[in-house]
Amino acid sequence: MLPRPRKRFGQHFLTDRHYLGRIVEAIGPQRGDAMAEIGPGTGLLTAELASRVDHLHAIEIDRDLAAELRNRFPASRVTVHEGDALDFDFASLPAPLRVVGNLPYNVSTPILFRIAALEGRIRDCTFLLQKEVVDRMVARPATADYGRLSVMLQYRFEMHSLMDVPPGAFTPAPKVDSSVVRMVPLGPGRAKADDAGLFERLVAAAFSQRRKTLRNAAGAIAGPEAYERAGIDPGRRGETLSVHEFIALCNAIG
Repeated sequence: MLPRPRKRFGQHFLTDRHYLGRIVEAIGPQRGDAMAEIGPGTGLLTAELASRVDHLHAIEIDRDLAAELRNRFPASRVTVHEGDALDFDFASLPAPLRVVGNLPYNVSTPILFRIAALEGRIRDCTFLLQKEVVDRMVARPATADYGRLSVMLQYRFEMHSLMDVPPGAFTPAPKVDSSVVRMVPLGPGRAKADDAGLFERLVAAAFSQRRKTLRNAAGAIAGPEAYERAGIDPGRRGETLSVHEFIALCNAIG
């Protein structure tokens, strides 16, 4: 019998065995993998992963579910960390780390930014999320879904939407469709902004008012000379710039 989901944690448990199997296949866990699961919930995915890797770290915010997981899985195979993934010290786990999980809908974006900051320690990530969030993550420039989340994640990761998962695969069924996304760090050779903080501020400003031109939306950050050096028309909107153009503009400011 499944535990009662708690709304404050945004819990929707994946219970469909067909989609569970497809997700495990997409992850492709191997014996020597260092792996962490965010939000194991009832432990259905946990059980599949634990049977395939030498040791699994599971991060669960719900203390009752965490207790159930500890009772179910031997500590020699699964370490259950009771706490919030937003506060968890991922640097305490082995690297390169594979991170997986059915992310709670209400805090999925903050968790993604938390993981992005750890790119140097990560091998890959496979997450189950709201489809609209995944659409934004993988969106290309000049599309309705392209925005700050798209740029900030694509700046660090190569991303692919792997499959859609219908509401009926969950208990309780959410009111939206879900998707599985894979994130693979671009590595140390990727193009980088000279000032990471400035890059973040520039991207945030460019998308703060989507209908405004860069000249108006990011005028306090980038002056006319920066646009000229970067070869970018300040009359364009932020949503038309590629990640590499944002990097070029940021470095032209510096």
